[in-house]
Amino acid sequence: MPCPFRPENRGAASRLAAAHLRSPRYRRPPMVARHSPEGIETMNEPRGLELIERYKKNYRISSDACVTEKMILRHWELEKELTQELLRSTPDNRFEVFENCYSRLYSELEWLNEYVKRDISHSAMEQQFQIWLTLIGTPLSQRIYEVGSGKAELISFLARSGYACVATEITRERGKKYSENSVTWRNSDGVHLGNFEQNESYDVVISDQVIEHIHPDDTQDHFRGAHDILRPGGRYIFRVPHRFTGPHDVSKVFECEKSLGMHLREMTFHEIRSLARCAGFSRLGVVLIGSRNSIIKIFSKDKRISTDVYLEILILIERIIRFIPRSKNRIKAIRIASRLGFFPDIFVVAAK
Repeated sequence: MPCPFRPENRGAASRLAAAHLRSPRYRRPPMVARHSPEGIETMNEPRGLELIERYKKNYRISSDACVTEKMILRHWELEKELTQELLRSTPDNRFEVFENCYSRLYSELEWLNEYVKRDISHSAMEQQFQIWLTLIGTPLSQRIYEVGSGKAELISFLARSGYACVATEITRERGKKYSENSVTWRNSDGVHLGNFEQNESYDVVISDQVIEHIHPDDTQDHFRGAHDILRPGGRYIFRVPHRFTGPHDVSKVFECEKSLGMHLREMTFHEIRSLARCAGFSRLGVVLIGSRNSIIKIFSKDKRISTDVYLEILILIERIIRFIPRSKNRIKAIRIASRLGFFPDIFVVAAK
């Protein structure tokens, strides 16, 4: 088969792999039993073409990208290994451990940088970011600090829109090489932000699908750090996946019930409210996007951010779902809530 990472061979490699997997001569590998950390056998893991299709869908990888079963299994084993290293880290070595683990992830699994979101056009990506532009608003003189910028798509878009932007990452395997000249780039642990920036020096702090990667013991310090570097009246705008519809990391590809990958803590609205309040944020509003706009306008003052009443309703729904035993009924309840616009993401504006 042609080398999958030579640009001239990607299409041919992908077609050959797909043809092989669909061939009558291809014998699908047996479903492999998965074991929980306690050693209890659970459901089977997908394999073959099904696994590849699930992986591409989860990571929004183009259908013509050459991704093999071997690559996916390598990702699965490496991420589980790195997750244990992250969880075993101590406050004294956590920055170093996290930097090393994420650098290893993106250097060894180079297709995560190469393929992920490659099929999304520049205009489509900017359309997705319009909600952030709307939430941040005017004036354009506002200073914005992003935690965990990744390949810097969002922060670069905001910089092109006229804001003064600072992008950060814990690993150099992503970061500055992907950002534009209009973006200032810095390294940070993503937690103790006051150790890297002056207090009360930013109008807006943002993060998109980042908080779930922070060590569970550091989540509260992360919110305190965001609060510290915000000016009075500043806002922390962030989005994280909701635990009820997870897991959302590589564990989802293998149909796990809980995250075994580098989403160390997927959360609920109740947990987010507690963390934000303990950090000193005075007001929290849920961002209204998609179907939420047509369902709960009554709970919105400006049709973009909900009132406190809506947040309380979301927390009440979470409590009701928790009382439903883990079964098909609970799954149905979560799906109904998702269709009504209550999940799957937690998108919040926390005001200082």
